[in-house]
Amino acid sequence: MLAETLAAALICLDPGHGTASDVGRQLEPIGPRSRELKVKDGGGTVGEAPVALAIAQHTRAALLARGLRVATTRERDGYRGGNRERARFCNAHGASLMLRIHADGSTDPSRHGIATLVPARRRGWTDDVYGPSARAGRLVQRELVRATGARDLGVVERSDLTGFNWADVPVVLAETGFLSNPAEGARLRSVAYQRRIATALANAAANFVARGRS
Repeated sequence: MLAETLAAALICLDPGHGTASDVGRQLEPIGPRSRELKVKDGGGTVGEAPVALAIAQHTRAALLARGLRVATTRERDGYRGGNRERARFCNAHGASLMLRIHADGSTDPSRHGIATLVPARRRGWTDDVYGPSARAGRLVQRELVRATGARDLGVVERSDLTGFNWADVPVVLAETGFLSNPAEGARLRSVAYQRRIATALANAAANFVARGRS
């Protein structure tokens, strides 16, 4: 029964950033019917796009090994959409979970640790995915901290992320560590650490699917 449940599920991976520069500067509504606009891709912290993509590739392999189906918003640099398009891609695939993969940055090089972002509740935008996203976020954060031993920065609600506000499927964003911290940045760039993160993400996604979305 569990194998059938996993086989029926699809995890949509969204490696952060990596948008073509001409597209990234364009504006898009932060949510449905909103007049507030945000850039499609602010670029992220230095080195984030390739790290996020590498972690996503390892996560894809780990998910497939567990019997889940996988779709990925981008598989290389030069993505031609914004965060609205990323969410719509996962919506169109009927994803059981949209798993956004990022790394953090700060002007303070001492900052370190892992956080998982989830949608804040907003009527008409995220109220339909708020509950399951929060539950998925707790699973992701727990598995990431357990696998890496990184500082636990907790689960954080956000109302300002376009990729959350356009999602009609459960969605979380894993900030897998600070590339701006010399020690943590070095770990994030290593294949072994990327695989540890990927295993944690795959475990969390499989647990989320096995327990149901509600």
